Order: sequence, then structure tokens, then C-alpha cells
Amino acid sequence: MSILDRIDGLEAKFHEVGLLITDPAVIADQQRYVRLNREYHDLERVLHAAGAYKTALSHLEEARQLYFNEQDPELREMAKAEIDELEPQIPSLEEDLKLMLLPADPEDGKNVVMEIRSGTGGDEAALFAGDLYRMYSKYIELKGWQQTVSSFTEGAAGGYKEIIFNVTGQNVYGTLKYESGVHRVQRVPVTETQGRIHTSAATVAVLPEADEFEVQINEGEIRWETFRSGGAGGQNVNKVESGVRLRYLWRNPNTGVTEEILIECTETRDQPKNKERALSRLRTQIYDKEHQKYIDDIAARRKTMVSTGDRSAKIRTYNYPQGRITDHRIGYTVYNLAAFMDGDIQGVIDALQVAENAERLKEQEM
Repeated sequence: MSILDRIDGLEAKFHEVGLLITDPAVIADQQRYVRLNREYHDLERVLHAAGAYKTALSHLEEARQLYFNEQDPELREMAKAEIDELEPQIPSLEEDLKLMLLPADPEDGKNVVMEIRSGTGGDEAALFAGDLYRMYSKYIELKGWQQTVSSFTEGAAGGYKEIIFNVTGQNVYGTLKYESGVHRVQRVPVTETQGRIHTSAATVAVLPEADEFEVQINEGEIRWETFRSGGAGGQNVNKVESGVRLRYLWRNPNTGVTEEILIECTETRDQPKNKERALSRLRTQIYDKEHQKYIDDIAARRKTMVSTGDRSAKIRTYNYPQGRITDHRIGYTVYNLAAFMDGDIQGVIDALQVAENAERLKEQEM
């Protein structure tokens, strides 16, 4: 099927979805309405690009006809100039359109819960986890997104043993999903007296935030506990039990195994808000577990290892003595460590997206 045939089919689909999202019965079904609304906006974006592609093809054909059939030298010269301008644009427009026509990951538009945990390396690993959190915080700020910390445990020498935070904005999961995995650092720790380079690691998990209607939870079976939050905040944190802890027994529909999920939230001094955010994290964890097979299947198909689900794979090394960052999935290396740790990570994310899209285009053409 040619690219123009596929576009014609999408135009019919666009009008069909446009009618559906105005149907009261569809609006009443929130899960279906949200899905169709996303599909409508995705189709609108593709058809806008398709319109530009079709217009360029049409103008190029008209210019060629004029050039070969017109006798007036001045008109032929104008036609030739238009041909020279349009011909280089067509392959680029077509390539952009092919990428847009690739099946979208339905998770890409979602907000995320990010979890950073120190790994091997003791105190130095916790310091590195803190550096990663600062790096992502800077990047989130540059993107104009918002973040809220849900819970954290500080390391003995600084940094974090664990920090969990939410990120909200446009296409957050589609951008940050490439960060899941093991991040390794090679540097001289501040506690090292003889200048030896140590290797430490931290793990990053990026989970798409589940919408309320996507996960079924029996809230009556949740066991709630409250406790006094630690950290900054004056006398309030010592006197008011604003921190919340929930325990929930969940049966995995894929394996039949029942497990207890434990979540703590100390994000605010308002207990009801902490409960609400703990519930949100519970939904996200369950959604992630229920969809893990789908995520693993995607990871297994990607020869480039640009994976959204393989959280045990070493994905990147931060080498401080050489000022070098290497992403092992695509062999991407740059020597701008200081800027990278200040949030300048868009280059590697772009490279990962290009590698994944190239792989998907190859699979589609096979």
C-alpha cells in the first residue's frame, strides 16, 4: 500500500472519530472518550503533515508540466526554479510522514512516576542517585514540565537511597521512557583519599501514570497507617501524623500470585493529599505490573535495545575523569558531562528516538 493510499484511509478514520467524540454515549464512557480524543488529535497532526506533503507533490507536478510544455522562456525559468525548490523537500516530507504513520505507543502521552534508587557503591551510589535526580530536575525545568516529590530516603553522606517523584506535562512518558535502566558512574568519590576511581550505579524506573479508570482497586481492602513525617517543616512535622502508608493485597492476573504492595507518601503536610497521591502511585504500580509482559515483548523486539522495560540492563556510563557520557544501547558518546548533568540530555534522547524509529521503519518495510 502506498503512502497516499494510507493517508486516504486515515482521512475517513479522522471523520469517523470526530463524530464519535461528540456522541453522548461515548462521552459518558470516560475510558473510551479519553482514548478516542487522543486518537483524534494524533490523526489531526498526521493529516496536517499529509496535507503539506500532498500540496508539495501537486505543485511539483504542475511545475514539471509547465516546464516541459511551456514555450515562454521566462515561464519555463520560473517553473524550473520551483522544481529546484520542491524536489529536495519531498523526501524529507515523506520521511516525516512515514514516522508519523508508525503505530504510536498508547502510553507516550501519559505523565510518569520516576523512581531513582542507589545501587552498588554504598554512599557514593546514593550521591550519584542525588546527582541523577538533580539532572532530571533541571531537564524537567527546561521542558516546562512540573514535578512533585512523593517520598525519599536520604543517604548517610548525602544524595538519596531512594527518591520517587511525579512528572506532568506534554508527552512526558514518550520522552523519558528511554531513561529506565541502570546508570553507571566512574569517578573518584569524595571519601576516597588516594584518588582511586570507583564504579557505582543507580537504577532509574520510568512508569506511565495510570488513569483512575484504567485500574480496578477495592479501596475497602486498603490498610492505611499514618505516621509523623521527617525532614524540614518546623514543629508541624513532629506533632501531626501527616505521612501515610498503605498496604494492599493484589493478585497478579498474569501469574495468579498474590503480593502485598506497600507505599509511603510524605509529600505534603496534608494527610488527605498524601492519601490521594499514595492511591495514584498504587494505581500506577498495578498498571505497570499488569502491562509488564507487553513492555517486555516490545523490548525483546528491539534490536537496538532502545528499551522501555529492561530495568536491569546497564544503559549509560558517566565517566567523570574523561568528561564522557556513553549510551551503550546505540553507541552514543559525547564529551559534555558538566552540561549533561545540568540537564542538557535532549541530544541523547533525540538519538535514541531516531534509532528506535529507524528500527521500526525497517520492521515495517520487511
